Amino acid sequence: MQEEFAAVTASRGLGVAEAVGAQKPIPLDQVVTKDQPRFLTGSAELDQVLGGGLIAGSLILIGGDPGIGKSSLTLQVCAFVARARYTVLYVTGEESLRQVKMRADRLHAVQDNLYVLSETNINEIERVALELQPKLLVIDSIQTMYKPELPSAPGSVSQVREGSAQLMRLAKTRAITTILVGHVTKDGAIAGPRVLEHIVDTVLYFEGDRNAQFRILRAIKNRFGNTNEVGLFEMKDAGLADVPDASMLFLEERAQGVSGSVVIATIEGTRPLLVEMQALVSQAPFMPPRRTANGLDIRRVQLLLAVLEKRAGLRIADADVFVKVAGGIAVEEPAIDLGLALAMASSFRNCAVQADTVVFGEVGLSGEIRAVSMAEQRLREAEKMGFKRAIIPKGNQKNTPSFGLTVVGAATLTQALEEVLSR
Repeated sequence: MQEEFAAVTASRGLGVAEAVGAQKPIPLDQVVTKDQPRFLTGSAELDQVLGGGLIAGSLILIGGDPGIGKSSLTLQVCAFVARARYTVLYVTGEESLRQVKMRADRLHAVQDNLYVLSETNINEIERVALELQPKLLVIDSIQTMYKPELPSAPGSVSQVREGSAQLMRLAKTRAITTILVGHVTKDGAIAGPRVLEHIVDTVLYFEGDRNAQFRILRAIKNRFGNTNEVGLFEMKDAGLADVPDASMLFLEERAQGVSGSVVIATIEGTRPLLVEMQALVSQAPFMPPRRTANGLDIRRVQLLLAVLEKRAGLRIADADVFVKVAGGIAVEEPAIDLGLALAMASSFRNCAVQADTVVFGEVGLSGEIRAVSMAEQRLREAEKMGFKRAIIPKGNQKNTPSFGLTVVGAATLTQALEEVLSR
């Protein structure tokens, strides 16, 4: 018995040049460069991450864990743009119109120029967009969209690739700024083909625990701005709110005079941030001892425990160690090494670090403290927050102004321990 199958050929993804029409090569020195006109999103933090606002015809991908605030943020942006008398189209493929309206009521996002469409057919979405000619188009989410010409299910590699390519052509040819909301896998990567991240102009990732108060929005790719920028948000009943002075919020509930607590000056993107590193070291009732880390890599904890044991002479290897970054955010840069090591040593010796002391520095395997970047910005933030003393790498001390702080340069972990815990 023979069966017949309809052959479906997927259209290949077109590049920007093909999307906007035929192009001819010209000498590079004849290319005219000028600032791209931007319009604001209503969130200073988001505008900073984007490089100053949204650009007409740009394609933006926002990813993050379920419930972290992607839909809330995009709906808030839609409301702000619509309030400026622009036409906005919000397309939902996961929720009903009633659900979107309920969220909009909660976020105070109901506007006359904000149109909502519950649709998953890319061709139908394009037809409606061509009729409305919106300033901003939001697709929530790209993994729920499909092209009827393709035999595969929504969310498959071919559907995501071809759907995003069609939306890219729509954005470029009609100058419609388009935001795609993307699902993530259990590893935290955008679900679907990697070509999706290559097609779009900007890739933004939400970081943080969905049950935590704060969120970090990080630019992984940005053709129109700096990829080192991050935005800080606080989840409230009325949606995501900007956090312009995050250091104050992260430190306002810090207990003073308690061992195992150290304030570190870290860098998120290009902004300095003061956070509290907490450690609890206790006698292990069982073997092997437990190691737990929240907000940082557990391998860094294990490495610094070995350095404290070998280079600083602390018999800490057979103790239970629990470490967390207060506030529910994650920190990764090497400059947190010194603060982490001092927090664990402080708890192990049951000796509190002075509350007006801030630290930063990278710790090497031989116990040396290495210089880190942006030391001046870190010290300026510490002085602004009222700290009086800073323990920093000796390599940073000679070229960095003190900003009124008592700055102590430490060359080794042993020197830092003596300076902080011998008082």
